[in-house]
Amino acid sequence: MNILMMTNTYLPHVGGVAQSVHRFAQQYRRKKHETVVVAPEFSGAEESEPGVVRVPAVQNFNGSDFSVVVPVPFYLTRHLKTFSPDVVHSHHPFLLGSTALRVAALHEAPLVFTHHTMYEHYTHYVPLEARTLKKFVIQLCTGYANRCNHVIAPSSSVREVLVNRGVETPITVIPTGVDVESFSNGDGSRTRDQCGIGSEDFVIGHVGRLAPEKNLDFLAQGVARFLNSREDAVFIVAGTGPSQEAMLKVFQGAGVAARVHFAGKLAGQELVDFYHAMDVFAFASKSETQGMVLVEAMAAGVPVVALDASGVRDVLAHEKNGWMVSDETAESFAEGLGWIADRTADEQEALAESTRETGRAFSTTRCAEKALKVYRDAIEHRRSGHEDSPEWLHLLHSIEQEWHIWSNRIAAAASMVQDAGSEQE
Repeated sequence: MNILMMTNTYLPHVGGVAQSVHRFAQQYRRKKHETVVVAPEFSGAEESEPGVVRVPAVQNFNGSDFSVVVPVPFYLTRHLKTFSPDVVHSHHPFLLGSTALRVAALHEAPLVFTHHTMYEHYTHYVPLEARTLKKFVIQLCTGYANRCNHVIAPSSSVREVLVNRGVETPITVIPTGVDVESFSNGDGSRTRDQCGIGSEDFVIGHVGRLAPEKNLDFLAQGVARFLNSREDAVFIVAGTGPSQEAMLKVFQGAGVAARVHFAGKLAGQELVDFYHAMDVFAFASKSETQGMVLVEAMAAGVPVVALDASGVRDVLAHEKNGWMVSDETAESFAEGLGWIADRTADEQEALAESTRETGRAFSTTRCAEKALKVYRDAIEHRRSGHEDSPEWLHLLHSIEQEWHIWSNRIAAAASMVQDAGSEQE
C-alpha cells in the first residue's frame, strides 16, 4: 500500500516522535510498502533523503529546537503529484496535522492519527496564560482526533485519557517499538573509558532532549542528592537542549558537578554503548505518552527509576524492572536510585533479565505489524462506504473537512476566551 506519514518533527531532531516515525517508516519499507514522510525543514538534515519531502519551516521556534511549518499554498500538492496515498498517518494535530486532514480528503484516503504527546505540558513555549491555553490545547486535540478515522495511542494510560476527554473515534494501543537486537548489544566500557569512569563506579544515566517539559530540574535535584550520598556514583547525560545550563547549576550548587558528564547528542552504536555504560536509567518526565527511552534502556538490560506518570506506568513495574517513584521529592527519587544500587550481584542480574524481557515485548517489527493492520482495516472500512464516489462528492468532502478544521479551532478558541473572561470576573 502507499503510506503517507506527516509529522512536525523528524530526524535529525532528537525526540521520541521523530524516532517513532523513522522506525515505523523503515519497517513499512522493509515490508515493501511505498512510504513517504512529510516533515519540516530542519537544520542538519541530509541533502538527499529518499522517501522524505521537506516543507519550508521557521527554525528554533521561540528558543526551542522545534521547526514550525510555514504555510505555502500548493507546495505539497506539487511534491506529491506522483504519489497517491492509500492511507494518511498524521503524527500531530497542528500544523502538518491540519494539512494531513486536507490531503486525506483530497485523496479520499482514511486518516490515522497517533497521539504521541501530552501537548498541554508544552504550553511554556507560547507566551500566553498557561491554564487557559492548556484547556484550549486539550479541546483542539480532542476535536482533531474525532475528525480522524482511527486513533493510535502509544499506551493504555493514554487511551484512557483520550476516552475521558471525549474522543469517540476508535482507538488502538500500539507502542512505539525499538530495535531490540541493536540495543541489546553494546560496549559500556567504551563509554566509561571515554568519560573517565571506573569499572566499579555506579553509573546513573539519562537520554533525551534537555527541555523544560522533561522535568529536568527535579531530576537533577534527585540525582544530586544521591551523588552526595555515594562517592562512587556518577551521572552521565546524552542529549542537548535549553535545560542543560539549569541542570548544571543544580549540580554545581550541590558540589557534585565534577561527577556529571554531558555527552551531547548521540546516535547509532554510540548511543547503544551509552546505555550499556549505565547501572540505572533515571527519568522524571510527566509529559510522556510512552517514554521510548525507558524501553531502549530496558532492551539494554538497564533498570529504570522514574516518576509515576502517564506512559511510564505501561512500561515500569515496581521492583521488577526498576523503581516507581510515587512521591515527587528529591529524597524519594534518591531513595529509588539507592534501592537499585543496594541490590546484590544476583539480584542485579535478575533485575537486568526482567528489564530485557520488558524490552523484547516492544519489538519494532511487532508494533509495525499492528499498525499495518489498523491501516488495512481503515482502508477497507472507508472503501465499503465510498465505492464509485463521483468527483463532485470528493470536492464536497474536501470542503467539509476544511469546515471542520476551522470549526474545531473556533470552538477551542471560544472556550479559551470564555475561560479567560470567567477568571477575570
